[in-house]
Amino acid sequence: MLSYLKTLKPHSLWKHFEEFLKIPRCSGNEKAIGDYIISVAKNLNLEWKRDDIGNIVISKKSSPGFENAEGVILQGHMDMVCEKNSDVDHDFTKDPIKAEIKGEWVQAIGTTLGADNGIGDCAALAILEDNNLVHPPLECLFTIDEERGLIGASGILPDFLKGKKLLNLDSEDEGEFTIGCAGGADSQIDFHLEREKYSKGKAYRVKIFGLKGGHSGVDINKGRANAIKIISQILLQISNEIKFNLVSIDGGNLRNAIPREAWACFILEPEQKDIFSSLFQKEFENAKNEYKAVETEVSFSIEENIIEDPLTKETQETLIKFLSDIPHGVISMHAEMKDLVETSTNLAVVRTLKNRAQITCSTRSSVASALESTRNSIAEISKSVGAKIIQEEGYPGWKPNLQSQILKSLKEIYKNTFNKDANIAAIHAGLECGIIGEKFQGMDMISFGPTIKNPHSPDERVHIGTVEKFWEFLTKSLAALG
Repeated sequence: MLSYLKTLKPHSLWKHFEEFLKIPRCSGNEKAIGDYIISVAKNLNLEWKRDDIGNIVISKKSSPGFENAEGVILQGHMDMVCEKNSDVDHDFTKDPIKAEIKGEWVQAIGTTLGADNGIGDCAALAILEDNNLVHPPLECLFTIDEERGLIGASGILPDFLKGKKLLNLDSEDEGEFTIGCAGGADSQIDFHLEREKYSKGKAYRVKIFGLKGGHSGVDINKGRANAIKIISQILLQISNEIKFNLVSIDGGNLRNAIPREAWACFILEPEQKDIFSSLFQKEFENAKNEYKAVETEVSFSIEENIIEDPLTKETQETLIKFLSDIPHGVISMHAEMKDLVETSTNLAVVRTLKNRAQITCSTRSSVASALESTRNSIAEISKSVGAKIIQEEGYPGWKPNLQSQILKSLKEIYKNTFNKDANIAAIHAGLECGIIGEKFQGMDMISFGPTIKNPHSPDERVHIGTVEKFWEFLTKSLAALG
């Protein structure tokens, strides 16, 4: 076991997490991690099955005396968000995650860590291995492709699970029980580009970087900047002062991550480089000042680039204004639950190709009509500039049930274990509970986990002490539910 993980408790959980760090598991590439999970089941002589799309369930009989207890499902997802800083040399298809301990935290070096949802998965595997624990009949469900749209949970067939109580291990604040979540849906925009032949000038590339980014649901109300919005708004302002020929705008990587970096390529007359840089610096300082309380590390760079054919003047103006105007951020707050975002949208990704720009927006809401209203607004602004838009059906939310029996039981267990009350919350993010609850009517569900900060970004880290508390609470809960 890696030396920096050897001292951490519970040992069995961190032992599996060390293996998770070695195995590539970006969304859509879960075969290898699934094989590892199945190898654990085989070594333990436990019953397992893998469905046609890659979801896995492992079953374990109850402790003696609890054979007639109602079965409990432990659930997590196998995939992770694969994000890295642009200056980090890392291939997520083959390179192991490099992690380290910093104070009370485990974190990766320049990449996402995969604690979301690796810690939950490893807790389930450790429970399967421990024959000294008391528990009811167990099913451990490991789903694929959660991060790109809850795809694995959506593909579960009705005969895949037997239990009627589900503990989702994918929450990120220790001491908080999640009992509801937002639904969501994406908008894929195809913006046609017209280009003209390059005539004269010199090519440059300007880049915005160093933003916090983060989860487009749970972090959307934290005042974090969107790199795509900043660079497009700066270019819009500069276009009123100086002529430049835009070649491309690119930014963001994932639909469910706030863009941390964005860059634009353009052509200038060489003698205008200093003027452009001065104007960009001025507008950048204005943006930096706007976000000064949150974005302390944001920066920009300008460097020479390869000459390519620029956009026509009309296309350039329309694209920059479109990216500046398209909605991003919190749309409305929940009227009854304090500090809970009700509706938001994330301008997540822009990719400029030869003759089109591909733009992804991810919208969330706990109110179905508000979700569709926001997506309709995105559709209207897209159509107004002649862009094509595809808006496929999204995923459902999870309506809180304050009368839940499993909630009542776990609140009591938490209070007795730690001498304080757990916080009860709903989150502005998608959890697989929404889909599972819709597929398996009557499923009593709750979500909890250790403290994980900045998921979906290279600043992701998991608090060591809360992993131990999470384990203690999980094992006591299973004993009480037996």
